[in-house]
Formats: sequence, structure tokens, C-alpha cells
Amino acid sequence: MVTAERARLSPRLSLVLLASILVSFLAASAAPTPLYGIYQERWHFSPITTTVVFAVYAVAVLASLLTFGKLSDHVGRRPVLAVAIAVQMVSLVVFIFANGVPTLLAARLVQGLAAGTATGAVGAAMLDIDRARGTLANSIAPGIGTGSGALLSALLIQFLPAPTRLVYVVLLAILLIQALGVALMPETVTPTAGARRSLRPEITLPRAVRGPVLVVVPVLFAVWALAGFFGALGPALVRALMNTSIVVGGLVLFVFALFGSVAVLLLRNSAARTVMLTGIVALILGMIVTLVSVMAHSVIGLFVGLALGGVGFGGGFQGSLKTVMPLVEAHERARVLSLMYIVCYIGFGLPTVIAGFLVVYAGGLPRTADEYSAAVILLALVALFGVRRATKMAPG
Repeated sequence: MVTAERARLSPRLSLVLLASILVSFLAASAAPTPLYGIYQERWHFSPITTTVVFAVYAVAVLASLLTFGKLSDHVGRRPVLAVAIAVQMVSLVVFIFANGVPTLLAARLVQGLAAGTATGAVGAAMLDIDRARGTLANSIAPGIGTGSGALLSALLIQFLPAPTRLVYVVLLAILLIQALGVALMPETVTPTAGARRSLRPEITLPRAVRGPVLVVVPVLFAVWALAGFFGALGPALVRALMNTSIVVGGLVLFVFALFGSVAVLLLRNSAARTVMLTGIVALILGMIVTLVSVMAHSVIGLFVGLALGGVGFGGGFQGSLKTVMPLVEAHERARVLSLMYIVCYIGFGLPTVIAGFLVVYAGGLPRTADEYSAAVILLALVALFGVRRATKMAPG
């Protein structure tokens, strides 16, 4: 018994492990982004198919969050994480052997199920260990994971053999190490009854957070819609403006995610309202710059818009978490966090598919990028109105 206890990870190491798992899952979700062009050339599909493949992931995440989002509150964080990692590894194997659109869709479906299962559990586990650092890690990990996954994939494609397989092999090795870490991590909750009942999909929120959640919904939707667009069509947009390498295309998500992560770090000690307003303003400015840059065919301007959009993503997402999660009881964390991620992934997937149809049937990628930017600006203005109204109505 003493040996087993000594083998357990410390709370600090457990927090690092959990954050790394979230990073790995987001990196795995972003890894196919630089590959879509290669897949498209090999299997001859349209931008609509690209966005559908991208959105299948979001749909699977939604289904998984609705079904398994509360499970770790009842059975514990470790069992749910262990299963999620195993399922994610299966998805990477399917990617490695993908030979057409059907297997690509299957890989994204399995990957989404794994990500949805893990998201609530890993996020809640970090909050269990340290609420302040857990909130910061929940905010910064998506940006780090998304950016590193896209850039790693692009670099491996450009400079090493087996471009459609190697990145998935690397991710498999990382996940295997993390699975061993989960086995050594202490459980952060006491299992309770009701696990089977928790699998019934329901969308309910504790009364204390219903108002704050309504305030942050437009922000979450807007910033994740932007992430979805750049994740699915960003590299293609860069190629449309300038015929360039896969690495430059991979930099689209990296720059977006890097500046999002920097914003989270710089704003980590600021009040939730300040973080939200900073994110919204940066989002509006970023989309204005993007709109002008696409019209002027300026790649440099596009990357400036990406950087500002990344600040908007980091600030908007972190501000939303800081607004809601401090009001949530420990036994409700996974449920509330899962419901917030449901909003995120609806924004991540649905507008992206619409964008794919617009690319094919309504004027091409640059025009679609302009329309998408305008739509995000409108959403950000709605979010700004909501935050300011909530501030005026708050008791003084």
C-alpha cells in the first residue's frame, strides 16, 4: 500500500499531465488540417467534403459530450480518461490506414467521440486539483494543442517521409505515455451513484449560472466559429492569396493559436469582464483586418488579422470560463463544462459546413472569407451588447 501511494503523481504533476492530455487531443484534432489539400488531390473531393469531414468531428464531440459529459462526476475522472485515450488511439490508427473519404470520416467520427468523452473529465479534474490554475489550463490548452498539432503536421509533411501517416504515429506514442500517467494519477472525486442515469442526454444548468451562461454563449460561438473556419479552410485561403508551401498553410492555425495562448497568459489575473471585453474588441478588429486583407490579397494582413483573432479567441474563451466556472459546485463541474463545450463545438462545426457550401456555390473562398468575417463581427457585437448589459444589471 505504501509503495502504491508513493507511485502516485503529485497534484502538480497531475495537473501538468491533465493539461498535456487536453493539448494532445486538440493537437490530434488539428493534425489533419494541413493534410486536407493532399487528401483532396488524392481522392478528388470538393471544399464541401473538406468542411463535412471537419464538421463530423464536431458532431461526434457534441454527441459524446451530451452522453458522457457528466459520467466522470459519478465514476471518477481516471476511468473516463483511460477509455477516452484508448478510443483516441483507435482513431489515429484509422487515420494511418485511411484510403478514402469514408475512412477519413470514420477516423474523424471516432476522434470526436474520444475528444467529447475526455473534455469534461479532464477539464473538471484540473479544476478539482486547483481551481485557479485549472481554469488557466482549460483556457490555454486548446490554443497550444490546436497550434502545435497543425504546425507539427505541416513540418512533418514538408520535411519527412510518409506525410499522411507520420504525424499520427507520433501522436500515438505521446498518448501511450499519457495513458501510463493516468494510471499513476490519484482520483480527484469520490464515485457516486447515478452513472447510468447520467448517460441520458439532457441540457440543464444549475440556476446560479444560467444568466452568466447566456451572456457568454455569443462569445463562445463566435470565437469557436472562427477557429473552425481557419481550421478547415485557412490553409486553402492562404494558397488562394499566395501559392505557397504547406508549412505556411500550417502557420495559419499556429499563429491563431499562439496569440490566443499569449492572450490567456497576459490576462490570467484580470477580472472576467475585462478579459471578455478585451477578447471581443480584439475579435472585431481582427475580422476587420482580415476582411480588408482578403479584399487586398494581402497575406501579411491576413496573418495580422489571424493574430488579432487569436487574441479574441483566447480572451473570449478564458473570459467565458472565468465568468461561469467559479459559480459552479464541485459535483457539477463536468456537466457545466461539457455544456459550455457543446456551444463551442456547435460554433466550431455548423458555420464551417455552411462556409464549404458557400465556397462552391456562392463565389469562391475569398468571398466566403469576407462574408464569414462579417458574420463573426456581428456575433461579436451581440456579445459586446450582452456583456455591457449584464454589467449594468449587476448589483452594485
